[in-house]
Amino acid sequence: MKNRILSFILVSLIALPTVAQNAADLPEADPADVESVDALIAAVYDVISGPAGEKRDWDRFRSLFRTEAKLINTGVAPSGEVRLRYSGVEEYIAQSGAFLEERGFFERELYRVQEEFGNIVHLFSTYDSRWKKDDPEPFARGINSFQLVHDGSRWWVVNIFWQGESPNASIPEKYLPQG
Repeated sequence: MKNRILSFILVSLIALPTVAQNAADLPEADPADVESVDALIAAVYDVISGPAGEKRDWDRFRSLFRTEAKLINTGVAPSGEVRLRYSGVEEYIAQSGAFLEERGFFERELYRVQEEFGNIVHLFSTYDSRWKKDDPEPFARGINSFQLVHDGSRWWVVNIFWQGESPNASIPEKYLPQG
């Protein structure tokens, strides 16, 4: 039994894909955007946010994500069915880019709970969304679940999985600013 477990572990380690990113596939990241978890999260929010009529810097957005990254939106339909929509970075830009640029959209982090182990980080980033930066009230709130990896030289977004607040899913107090 021990030999089987050891064999499984060794085969798993050998079969792991490399963490190295093919830099030829992506625009070069601004080193300031990827030097820390804080900088990476700020860059993601910064790229998607802006007034109506302002073009977003989608090459900057691309440079923050691993090529295989997913952006996953989830929510509960009126029927009670849980729905998930998976997008790669290019699909997200194609599906949401024009809307964000035409309508205007501002999302900001309100609070964060962060867990780290080795070269990975998971964080819950509570957000609110506004159509205009100076709107007195947000039109939505929710939680972005970020999965990040450090490859030895920089931080990358591996996935963002999010859910907006709804009557059936209120943001727990532990994920809201305290005091």
